[in-house]
Amino acid sequence: MSIQTVRTDSDGVTFAVGADSTAAESTATVLRVEPVTDSVFRVVYTGETVSPADGSFIVESLPDDDVDWTVRTGSETCSVSTDEVTLAVDRETAAFTWRDADGTRYVGEPTSGGKHIAEVSPEEKAVGDDVSGPEPSLSRTAYETKVALDFADDEAIYGLGQHEEGIDDYRDHMQHLYQTNTKVAMPAIVSTRGYGILWDTYSLAAFHDDQHGSYFWSECDDQLEFYFVAGPDLDDVVAGFRALTGDPTLFPKWAYGFVQSKERYETQSELLSVVEEYRNREIPLDVIVQDWQYWPSEGETNFAPDNQPDAEWGQWGQKSFDADRFPDPDQLTADLHDLGVKLMISVWPNMHSGRDRKEMEDNGFIMDETDIVPGPENEQGYYDVFDPNARALYWKHADDGLFSHGVDAWWCDSTEPYAADWSLDDELQPFERTRHNANALKTVIDPEYINAYSLLHSKGIYEGQRETTEDKRVVNLTRSGYPGQHRYGAITWSGDVEATWDRLEKQIADGLQFTATGNPRWTLDVGGFFVDSAPQWFIDGNYPDGHEDEGYRELYTRWFQFGTFLPMLRSHGTDTPREVWRFGEPGDRTYDTIVKFDELRYRLLPYIYSLAGWETHREYTMFRHLSFDFREDEAVHDIVDQFMFGPSLMVCPVTEPMYYGPESEPLDGTVQAREVYLPEGTDWFDFWTGRRYDGGQTILADAPLEKVPIFVPAGSILPMGPVKQHTEENPDAPWQIRVYPGADASFDVYEDRGDGYDYEDGEYAWTTLRWDESTDTLVVEERDGDFPKLREERMIEASVVSEGNAVGHEPATDPTTAVYDGSHTERDLDRP
Repeated sequence: MSIQTVRTDSDGVTFAVGADSTAAESTATVLRVEPVTDSVFRVVYTGETVSPADGSFIVESLPDDDVDWTVRTGSETCSVSTDEVTLAVDRETAAFTWRDADGTRYVGEPTSGGKHIAEVSPEEKAVGDDVSGPEPSLSRTAYETKVALDFADDEAIYGLGQHEEGIDDYRDHMQHLYQTNTKVAMPAIVSTRGYGILWDTYSLAAFHDDQHGSYFWSECDDQLEFYFVAGPDLDDVVAGFRALTGDPTLFPKWAYGFVQSKERYETQSELLSVVEEYRNREIPLDVIVQDWQYWPSEGETNFAPDNQPDAEWGQWGQKSFDADRFPDPDQLTADLHDLGVKLMISVWPNMHSGRDRKEMEDNGFIMDETDIVPGPENEQGYYDVFDPNARALYWKHADDGLFSHGVDAWWCDSTEPYAADWSLDDELQPFERTRHNANALKTVIDPEYINAYSLLHSKGIYEGQRETTEDKRVVNLTRSGYPGQHRYGAITWSGDVEATWDRLEKQIADGLQFTATGNPRWTLDVGGFFVDSAPQWFIDGNYPDGHEDEGYRELYTRWFQFGTFLPMLRSHGTDTPREVWRFGEPGDRTYDTIVKFDELRYRLLPYIYSLAGWETHREYTMFRHLSFDFREDEAVHDIVDQFMFGPSLMVCPVTEPMYYGPESEPLDGTVQAREVYLPEGTDWFDFWTGRRYDGGQTILADAPLEKVPIFVPAGSILPMGPVKQHTEENPDAPWQIRVYPGADASFDVYEDRGDGYDYEDGEYAWTTLRWDESTDTLVVEERDGDFPKLREERMIEASVVSEGNAVGHEPATDPTTAVYDGSHTERDLDRP
């Protein structure tokens, strides 16, 4: 195809594109390029009129930057340039090449051209007839789309969401993008060459860099539409994504404490007894979770799955408590709050029976069912999230039955909304699995929007709660996700994974690929969901004896250590209880180690909550691939069993057993250590010992069960605090500041009220901690900002880390102290 005409207006450039002159027919198409910011370009390719960006579910709004850009038209190329990016368009093939301000190539399309659209009838792509979606009809024109890309040999590609293969780098790989349990589609990539691409699509899609070529494909879209975002740092790319999709809302401080869950607590008294046991044992806890079947148990109960024949599922999806088992919800939440614990509760988009189902059905808000997915989920009926009136009614039910009784947070389960292949006896091959799951979605959802259900469901919960109160921040733990969902108070967890060492290792890579897409909020079930095995192909845990098995205790402990350094630390699963005391008693190795890491999580709260503030206010990513910080070190490009947790902690989880196999079988000949690569460009401190290492080398790091290797780059500041039983305890606690010398350092501590949305009106404060390497001076800058209940004075206890001093989970023995009252303060620190 070739460029026929070029037309410039105030917002961008429109190219009329025709087929190759040798083609039998020449069909004109429209190619539109719009500089959104100096670093972000919108591209649309379609056969009809270009639709505006404001119709997108992904894009919250386009930045209103006053962008200076120019167009140059030559005989061979046309170029569109800002101060940061130049896009060259080949006049003969319309092939794109993206370059930075210095002319260095980011990425391009093949010289023969890379953009393709083919008109399809959405009715051909749909499996059923009357399906839900933003439009009432499927008679519109739609396109199958493709963008081919010509990658450099030395670049690594991350993103695409959370899948199941544990892929470290998408070079030489492919990935299908659709939603199902344990698989989350996110149509975005970032490159170590310093750019990213976000596709504005909700369709079944695929990324290829394999024998079939390098390209992104979508099955059914109104137009091919994507955003090119220049960095060069990956944090800059994420900032560009969020300039489009919005910033993540800030979670309340308590959401960063420990979250205890299991499948399931059966009564109000059981729920309270678990929390009381945590308090009696002085094990830190902030949230208890009520999983499903808290709803009225009367009603149809003859649809339990084979592996739970005695389950009383009752009014599955009804958003109210069973009066016999939860007799006084108001008293339940009051008792929990008195103990310093919040209540998270699971809600489902499907409804089997009960008054919620009836009212949804009476209003025509239940989506038609699919016969591709047999079983109880299908019988219940999913509500139509694409209808704003249905979303409003869903919130009304959640508010009346749950939120009004003091429930604090949501667990939005089953938001794909179908795990279609889980109804099958055997696991499908990848292509067949893709087709089966996508076809199930397309029987009830417009094929152009099959990946958007979770995004709209989260939007309804968020908008409903925000309209009800501004005093509680929305917390929504959800099983699926999509770009932009972070602006609705959502965090995605990885679904119902099995308890195996292999799955634990893959979860690290899967989470890092998810957060590389711009959504910083990802977590998992500590310990894996399925611990035992069963005839169903997806229930494949290795430990039928559950927490009684020493092998599972070791795996659970390692999983807990990994979870300690995620945006949310949450234990959950079926087959066996998950409370800490199920894994031993004080003095037992597993018990003591789990408690130690739970306490470490609370000691790190000043650091973690600051990172949360950075994510909301500064486009940061807390849980991040090493390439975010060490992109120039090619050795880190394919490392996914190490990650950065903020700028100061490199965490290296243990993903192999060292002590026991299944059935408590002792292992012989194992080494309680693992290899760790220390990125070049800085020295590194062992968090546990203070020993200093040169960067750019691989070491064998000590890794007994009691610790996971953690390293801190030289020139870091790590703010910590004392152990708390919950996040609201002892708000005047000192900041325990650790300085890791070797270079100048700084860290901005973030504070606000801890809940509510006052921070959106500027009610928050920053305190900059700065280390001067040349003078051994810690500077605490004048506080910037204010908010109600700000602690005007706080004790600061500062120490310089060296081997044996201020290390591990214990506080320093002899810190330098100062009272900080918000004014500029300096203290000289001694180096041991």
